[in-house]
Parts: sequence; structure tokens; C-alpha cells
Amino acid sequence: MKTFATKFIAACAVLAGAAGQIHAQTGTVNAICSTDRPWCELAAQEFTRATGIRVNQSHKPTGEAQAQLRAEAANPKTDLWWGGTGDPYYQAAEVGLLDPYRPAYINDLHGWAVRQYAMSQNHVGGFYTSAIGFGWNEEVLKKKNLPPPKCWKDLLDPRYKGEIETSHPASSGTAYTILAGLVQMMGEDAAFDYLKKLHKNVTQYTRSGQAQARNVAKGEVGIGISFIFGFDNERVTNKFPVQSAAPCEGTGYEIGGIALVKGARNKDAARRYYDWLMSPEGQQIGARANSLQVPANKTFKPDPRIPSMDNVRLVKYDFEKYGKSAERRRLVDRWTKEVESSPR
Repeated sequence: MKTFATKFIAACAVLAGAAGQIHAQTGTVNAICSTDRPWCELAAQEFTRATGIRVNQSHKPTGEAQAQLRAEAANPKTDLWWGGTGDPYYQAAEVGLLDPYRPAYINDLHGWAVRQYAMSQNHVGGFYTSAIGFGWNEEVLKKKNLPPPKCWKDLLDPRYKGEIETSHPASSGTAYTILAGLVQMMGEDAAFDYLKKLHKNVTQYTRSGQAQARNVAKGEVGIGISFIFGFDNERVTNKFPVQSAAPCEGTGYEIGGIALVKGARNKDAARRYYDWLMSPEGQQIGARANSLQVPANKTFKPDPRIPSMDNVRLVKYDFEKYGKSAERRRLVDRWTKEVESSPR
């Protein structure tokens, strides 16, 4: 009996330990994802499958995500924010909405990702990168006898009136990247003169910068201005008659963000999700979901469909200056007053 009792107690201890390990793997993380929805959803599913941690995740453009964090500042309900252009993340860090975090695997990341940590005092990580460009539907342009655009100046051709779609800089990080990139490339007054002329050809400004690639692919609009990878995905993966180009004069680009939210309720789970998203396993999810941005982690071979940025003329983008809240607000206010309100 003593031997049986001893074995029974030992077995119970093993089961209790196993139960404790299972319990340690459970938990919840509340996240906002601002990149392509399929990537957001697949990442959450795969992380839960790998760790047992449940992900409550909403999908919002970066402008709306930042507004939500501001509204929740006194009582944060979000633990982690990831994906989407980095400028709104800088603005969130500036007003104290984010916690600093410099991961132990920093040397596994590309230099541009590491620089984003440095420029933000480790409040914002560099998650991926991609360049702004044009996409067009070959069939739509051929039917209307329109040439494909190759340069920013081409988009001002009156023949493109009603054929161009882009996003709104008040809600879309993509649109703000376009705006800030043009200001840095052309000079502010010249950029606003250009945008007022472009406005005459724009059919609509969407809430999200992720809309243009699909709308061009479906033929709802002839030309879109957004990140090039979205248009390339519609051609390479979805087989739509879509082509793309980086503007001949040069263009802006993004470094996507990832950050821990200050005052998060589920800090340990949030850090687990963050580290997983930055790992080779997590970084490969983007291409698996047909989001073809260049991943930050350099320790694995990226999907060959991801467009190279080697031949793209990139502006010398000042992320620190144009990531500040006051600068963003000033430029967006000027855009609203001078561009959006101007007649077409």
C-alpha cells in the first residue's frame, strides 16, 4: 500500500506539473493589426496554434488605431499594435502611449528595422518595408486608350480625370506616407501645388490605403496610388491584369511598425506575440497571406514573389521629423484645407 501510495502521489505530481505547463501556455492578448487583413487573421490563428494564447484582434487603419489608443489612454484595453506605416507609431510614442522594448534578437533584423528602434528610443520596432508607387489595370487603360503612368507628372494628364484612386491622409498611414514623401522630394509648396492639380483627376479618397490594389484589380478604377507590393500581389498571386511602377522621379517608403502599448493588461502574452511576429515563423506569415512586403528578419529566405526595391529611387525620408504628431497634424490640416476642399 505504501508503494502504491507513493507511486500515486508521484503520478499526481506529474499530472499537476503538466496541467501547470498547459495553464502557463494559455492566456489572452488584445491586439490591433493595421496591415492587410488576411495577414492579420492568419498570424493570429497560427500564433494561437503555436502557443495556446488566444488573440482578440481588430483590424484598423493606422490613423484609426492611433485614435483608439489615445481614447483608451486612461484605461488601456489594447496590449499590442502591429503592421501599417511607422509614422503614426512615432506619434503614439511621442504622447506616451507606447512602452519601450528592444528585443534580444535585434541582430537578426535588417539595418532599416534596427534604425527604427533607435530613432524611436525603442518604442517602435521596424516590422517590414515597402515603397509607394502606381498600379494600373491594363484592360481598363487599353479600353479607354490611356497610357500607363510611369512618373508623378504623368498623373496630372487631364485624360486621367476620374481614373485615379488613392487614400485619405487623415485616416490612412499610406496616404500620409505619400504626402510626406512628396513634400520631402519636391519641397512643401511645390508638393501642395502638385496635389491640388492631382485632385482634379482623383475619383475618391478611401479610408484605408489597402483598398487601391483590389479596386484596380477588379477594374473599378484604372489607376491606384499605394504601396507597390499590393499591386504586384494582384498580378503575381491573383492573376489580375495589373501592372505597377515606382515613380521615375523618386518615391516615399514605409517602415511598418510594431509596438507594445503602455499600461497593457496582458504584458507577458503581448511580448510573446510580438516576439513571434518578429521571428522567421511569424515573418513568413505575410507572404503566406499574399502580403508581399520585405520582412524585417534577415535570418530566412523571403518569398521570391516579394518585389525588389533595389532599383527604386527612394527619397531620403526623415522618419523622425515626419513622425511627429504636430508635423502630421499640420500637413494633414493643410491638405484638407487646400487640396480636399478645392474644386474638381
